[in-house]
Amino acid sequence: MRQKIRNKFQELFASEGSVYTSPGRINLIGEHTDYNGGFVFPGAIDKGMIAEIKKNGTDKVRAFSVDLNDYAEFGLTEADAPKASWAKYIFGVCREIIKRGGEISGFDTAFAGDVPLGAGMSSSAALESTYAFALNDMYSLNIDKFELAKIGQATEHNYCGVNCGIMDQFASIFGKKGSLIRLDCRSLEYKYFPFHPTGYKLVLLDSVVKHELASSAYNKRRISCETVVAAIRRNHPEVEFLRDATMEMLNAVKADVTSEDYMRAEYVIEEIQRVLDVCDALEKDDYETVGKKMYETHHGMSKLYEVSCEELDFLNDVAKKCGVTGSRVMGGGFGGCTINLVKEDKYDAFVKEAFDSYTAKFGHEPKLYNVVISDGARKLK
Repeated sequence: MRQKIRNKFQELFASEGSVYTSPGRINLIGEHTDYNGGFVFPGAIDKGMIAEIKKNGTDKVRAFSVDLNDYAEFGLTEADAPKASWAKYIFGVCREIIKRGGEISGFDTAFAGDVPLGAGMSSSAALESTYAFALNDMYSLNIDKFELAKIGQATEHNYCGVNCGIMDQFASIFGKKGSLIRLDCRSLEYKYFPFHPTGYKLVLLDSVVKHELASSAYNKRRISCETVVAAIRRNHPEVEFLRDATMEMLNAVKADVTSEDYMRAEYVIEEIQRVLDVCDALEKDDYETVGKKMYETHHGMSKLYEVSCEELDFLNDVAKKCGVTGSRVMGGGFGGCTINLVKEDKYDAFVKEAFDSYTAKFGHEPKLYNVVISDGARKLK
């Protein structure tokens, strides 16, 4: 991939630039906890975006997407926004840096990636992080890493129309080989935990479906969580998020909220605790407990939060049947991937069974991605 980018850059711009990369991410556990003030537990992966980039002495950005075989040229003022959606990510990063007082000028760039699109591994965050990190380095802007992650997040909000949290960009910038990162979504404090599951593989199975419910259902669940917090606050004014609540507090207001809102809150309170339990287990290299908690998360997302779907539940059942250590839906739900912690001696049989039975039931194969926990944004030598 890197050579392909270099060849294209040479062909388009007749010169050689510097090369930067940022990864996509997985989230081992901790779904729908971010907007409830809880913890998430992501890690950077060995798939990402790579960009070659060089100042061109003008006030224009000349950019080429190798994967899409598409070229865009744009200035750096708000009125210069490009039409191509992929180019808006680069433009947005430039604008967010400028808004923060960073002085940048025109540059030439070509990029490509191997983060699968639509599989929930955050290809867009990888792209934003690559350019935020590269421009910070190239123009010696001295922007700290947290602000680089926020630049990527603000790009999504202000130029791409996606009101995302900070996790994806955070993982892409802060990733560290052999470690997952527990991020406190309220304080933004973080801690690295060792992840070296010797004898296991981390496997994503992509259902290759995305159900349309996602955005409206997501908003409804946020409202459920806020409704329960408001009910609990009448007795406990110190509770700001579900992260501050206990099951005892929830049970005390059971008669005051709908059964649906109760179930949503039950899932979130339990999921926040599961993240902490998994962190404790990893410090003891206890991957059996990690796997058990992953299955519990899937059950909660399927039956309490109701954001799974038939395809994901099927893949989770196959994992259980094949003796996979841990399996759950990854991401917001309604399609996408399951993430599976698989003992190496069970890997071949699991993959075969998953492909054969899923294809027989749904008429198309899932996709398979093996991932390794890797480093975050960096310059390549």
